[in-house]
Amino acid sequence: MSNTAIPPNNDEMTLVQHLLELRNLLTKGIIAIIVLFLILFPFANDLYVYVSEPLSRFLPEGTSMIATGVASPFLTPFKLSFVLAIYIAMPFLLYQIWKFIAPALYKHERQLIAPIMFFSSFLFYAGGLFAFYVVFPLIFGFLTTSAPDGVTIATDIALYLDFIIKMFFAFGFAFEVPVVVVILILTGMVSPQKLSHIRPYVVVGAFVIGMLLTPPDIISQTLLAVPMWLLYETGIIVGAFVKKRRKTPEQREEAEAAEQDHTDKAAPKKSSEENSILDPSANSAEEEIEFDNRYADQVDDDLDWDAEFDNIDSDFGSLDREYQKKQDDKQAEDKAKDVEKTNDSSDTKEDEQAKPSDSK
Repeated sequence: MSNTAIPPNNDEMTLVQHLLELRNLLTKGIIAIIVLFLILFPFANDLYVYVSEPLSRFLPEGTSMIATGVASPFLTPFKLSFVLAIYIAMPFLLYQIWKFIAPALYKHERQLIAPIMFFSSFLFYAGGLFAFYVVFPLIFGFLTTSAPDGVTIATDIALYLDFIIKMFFAFGFAFEVPVVVVILILTGMVSPQKLSHIRPYVVVGAFVIGMLLTPPDIISQTLLAVPMWLLYETGIIVGAFVKKRRKTPEQREEAEAAEQDHTDKAAPKKSSEENSILDPSANSAEEEIEFDNRYADQVDDDLDWDAEFDNIDSDFGSLDREYQKKQDDKQAEDKAKDVEKTNDSSDTKEDEQAKPSDSK
């Protein structure tokens, strides 16, 4: 793994070249969406019938969905075809983004992009399928049976489409949790142990996100929060396993390098000790190099921050008590001085009153 700060691709590009490259990639993405839209639009009505099936099968007999807008019968299937084209083209769009940023990445970073893109796309579609085949039947089965007596259920087709699009993307992005967790672990931003320690906060946050992204019912909220929590745990396990597998060869290389350095330094060690009196600067430089080699690769991931903060609080408490004690001592000393001054002034007045009487 290279430790240099210079990017692997040293060919510099001007701002215009970057903009032209971005324009070409955006053009390819837009063309892909248009092609998919043209393929899907002739089947727009059939697609809408298919996506409305989770609700239509729970509607009471003799009722159906309605279109309240004048152009809704045309615009709603049109919108469904366009959104579905973007949904299907998502892997291709992510690939275009990767092509744009790939020249600025190192070799080991480019090796991570391919599996991350694959699992991101897979989990995104898995979230949508989970919402359509598991969540929608439960939600609509509950909502259609909870209507008051005398209320006819007739859902507008445009409002239904907006609802399912929101749910598709909500579950799709929620299923990206393990990818985010693995990236955080592999980049060293956080350790698996720390992610395990914050598990209670993650569970609460998952239910809060489920409350915000789903309809106001406990079923859909739970069906989003529980998979998010389980995927979070999966991300911790996978991230720890991948980090361990990727770190083992590096540890061996570092151990071999450290052993080689120790072997190389063992021979001239006596001569350096003999010449330390004649040349103290060389001895100090050698000690600094040895210190760096010993401690440069150590990472304090297992530090107990709670204990450290408790020690800091106790130190500040002791300092506060010492300061308060000094203040009390000073106040007592000042009070004693004031009493002494008061006594001295009273004695002086008595002496002054006694002098006239003596003179008389």
